[in-house]
Amino acid sequence: MIRFENLTKSFWIRGERKIVIDNLNLTLPTGRSLALLGRNGAGKSTLLEVISGIQRADHGQVVSDGSMSWPVGLGGAFHRDLSGAENVRFVARIYGVDTDDLVTFVENFAELGPLYYSPMRTYSQGMRSRLTFGASMGIKFDTYLVDEVTAVGDKAFRDKSRALFADRMRHSSAIMVNHNMAEVRQFCDAGLVLEQGKAQYFDDLDKAINFHEKMLT
Repeated sequence: MIRFENLTKSFWIRGERKIVIDNLNLTLPTGRSLALLGRNGAGKSTLLEVISGIQRADHGQVVSDGSMSWPVGLGGAFHRDLSGAENVRFVARIYGVDTDDLVTFVENFAELGPLYYSPMRTYSQGMRSRLTFGASMGIKFDTYLVDEVTAVGDKAFRDKSRALFADRMRHSSAIMVNHNMAEVRQFCDAGLVLEQGKAQYFDDLDKAINFHEKMLT
């Protein structure tokens, strides 16, 4: 269960306040994997960051009864001057998992070669996404927050990422931002549509997608 209580988040842009999440009150059910839909700039990634605690809301709160990942694919959440391996070790200590096991898992999964031991400031965006995806999938969370990450890499790597993510979804749920509706249908069974600071929950994924696509037209 994830519950939003009077949740508001805004940014100041060129001297004007833009409200991204506007006094949101909503309870998301346990055990559902949600597609987070909305037009570009609607605030989908911001909402994931607020849910995970990376960004603070202006006011209100997010209440959850389970563990949540950081937004997978957000390479900026890791320290750019530490190596990939050092960042993974730090994450393992924070979440209380075996350090060596997680470092080895991510090294094998991310396929970064010697750069795994180089500072993350030398990584491309794709490399950072592969590292953060591997680190997140190496830890068992109740809910995974995923932002477009399964689109990273060549076909073989994308297939490997989707297979790993599908395996995690056998025992966990997710909130996923993805513009590929075929992939959304593969992993999600409900939808949340964000528009003008408001969010509407749909228990039926197809209804959520139809509502989203009508808004775009």
